[in-house]
Amino acid sequence: MRIKLSAIFYVLSAIGCVTLTAATKPNIVFLYVDDWAWSGTPIAMDEVHENSRMPILQMPNLTKMAEQGMKFRNAYGGPQCAPARVSIQTGQSAPRSGYTLVLGKIKDDYYDMRKQWSGLPLIPNVSDTSIKPDAVTIPEVLKPLGYASAHVGKWHMYSDPGAEGYIVHDGDTTNTPGNTIKSGGKQIPADMTDPKLMFSMAEKALGFIEDQAKANKPFYLQMSYYSMHAGSECLPATREKYANMPEVKAYYERTGQDPNKLNRKSDPAVWFGMGEDMDTTFGMILDKLEALGIAENTYVVMAADNGYRHKELLVTEGMTQPLHAHKWWAWDGGIRVPMIVTGPGIPAGTTFEGNVVNYDFLPTFFEWAGGDPETLENIDGISLAGYMAGEKPDETFLKRPLYFHVPHYRSEIPHSAIISGNQKVMHFYDSPDTPMLFDLSQDPGEVENIATVQPEDHQALLGQMMSYFEEVGARIPKKNPDFDPEKYKSNPSYKKYIAWGAFEGSRPLADDEK
Repeated sequence: MRIKLSAIFYVLSAIGCVTLTAATKPNIVFLYVDDWAWSGTPIAMDEVHENSRMPILQMPNLTKMAEQGMKFRNAYGGPQCAPARVSIQTGQSAPRSGYTLVLGKIKDDYYDMRKQWSGLPLIPNVSDTSIKPDAVTIPEVLKPLGYASAHVGKWHMYSDPGAEGYIVHDGDTTNTPGNTIKSGGKQIPADMTDPKLMFSMAEKALGFIEDQAKANKPFYLQMSYYSMHAGSECLPATREKYANMPEVKAYYERTGQDPNKLNRKSDPAVWFGMGEDMDTTFGMILDKLEALGIAENTYVVMAADNGYRHKELLVTEGMTQPLHAHKWWAWDGGIRVPMIVTGPGIPAGTTFEGNVVNYDFLPTFFEWAGGDPETLENIDGISLAGYMAGEKPDETFLKRPLYFHVPHYRSEIPHSAIISGNQKVMHFYDSPDTPMLFDLSQDPGEVENIATVQPEDHQALLGQMMSYFEEVGARIPKKNPDFDPEKYKSNPSYKKYIAWGAFEGSRPLADDEK
């Protein structure tokens, strides 16, 4: 009866027949994972594609969440962690927020004029380096509704979480605290007890949950993990478990690697162990909710900040990467992420097929808390609360545009993307005359550019994207009058710039995609 009763409560509250009090307002726990590919969990995000999951990885708590709740086939984060985190907090797309990349503090306010980009085809843009003062954040919209908010772990937005409304937080943290093995540590030390700080983070979160439960106060808890970020760490026993698995042992032999000498950053057993250890902390939180008697009234959301390209997928023979590119890029490999949600009114064992994006979380959480998302201003997100309760999305929702904007050089070249329904336009500013359109329903790997076959669709979406960028004041790169082809070719990332940039017709598959 749990699901049915919760669903009835949700419907009655939505139409105003139930007044939410402190005792009935749902709690919200957000398990936010760093650098986790769409194919990085043991749960298939798409049942048709076996490589949309990581078969060897064992995560019983996340698996239970998927069985009890809803998974999202087409969930999108951002191309990089900080812009994705700003979108989460503000409900704004990156082009609107202006926070499009971690660039550090630079003097320019529009174009990035640093010497390292001189001679390249474009003059790229700078990025904002903090949340805009006039943007409202998750804690700020929830506080008037009676919520206390905590942010535990990685912040990486170069600002004070307390100033954004969090009463419990770890400060303006970057990746650094999560790398507990200092530079030079090649293997997991025998005495490691808190890899990526995940267990101490969980203990802090449990204390916050207990305090709010005792105060009979609804809460929002964001667990922003340092895992699964590079610099893998796990408990020694968990690493040993995976190192002794037949598939992993066969991988060591197949690649000629000695597991006793292998650097932890290249050891798949460490990466798998990191995932399982993180899942253990998921279980700690879920168990605490049960013990306090508030699990029935708590939404638990798991999602990642950006996509990735885990080489650990290749440990299973025959597996290939399902998506193109990785973090930093707006190809689906860089922006598509795993997402699972469980809680009151969410039907068990279901899959949502529509496109959802990270800036949908703020209005969703606001509606769960009893607010009206239509009253929120200057945001791009749409509340998913109704859809999570079983409402069928209409064409307007299914074809709404999602925007991604990376006007920078770093591991990537300046580009943007718009996704509407199954269609996606990629636009590279160094190749504006190469139209790019993909049908993600037929071509999730973005191999076949069909822009010349459907030119009207390409032009319509490109025009919609550019109009939106103008509306929100997105920074746009420009041609470099001092472009030097030879200097461009000498750039260390030149080969990737060319391989992952614009193309006509079909692109050649990478070795791990074939």
